[in-house]
Amino acid sequence: MSLKQQLTEDMKTAMRGGDKQRLAVIRLMLAAVKQREVDERIELDDAQTLAVLEKMLKQRRDSISQYDAANRTDLADIERAEMVVIEAYLPAKLSDEEVDALITAAIADTGASTARDMGKVVAAVKEKAAGRADMGAVSARIKARLAG
Repeated sequence: MSLKQQLTEDMKTAMRGGDKQRLAVIRLMLAAVKQREVDERIELDDAQTLAVLEKMLKQRRDSISQYDAANRTDLADIERAEMVVIEAYLPAKLSDEEVDALITAAIADTGASTARDMGKVVAAVKEKAAGRADMGAVSARIKARLAG
């Protein structure tokens, strides 16, 4: 079953169960996937659907930081609850050790030695860790490793 089909089935289950909050978030996810399909005139596969969900998570993280800065914990809590539902559809996150191993392998594979080679390393790691690691944090780790 594809990720889109899973979302649709879970939407039906949430409707039947009367779980309005979960239903609303699943509808948001399906709407974002559908919008991208319409915009690009393609049918998204699971990897592209995961990318849409990752983008939604990033948007929620940004919103939470802004709400916290404005002392709007009520709105930040809503965003956090949405993040929990979205994260349930993403693959398991990589541990720090697994991320470090991917970075080490990518540096070896690309022959990177300076910060100028960072783009190659990030691309190699992103290919293997897509959806399973925060690429912002991974980029910072790569930069630190290449800097010295």
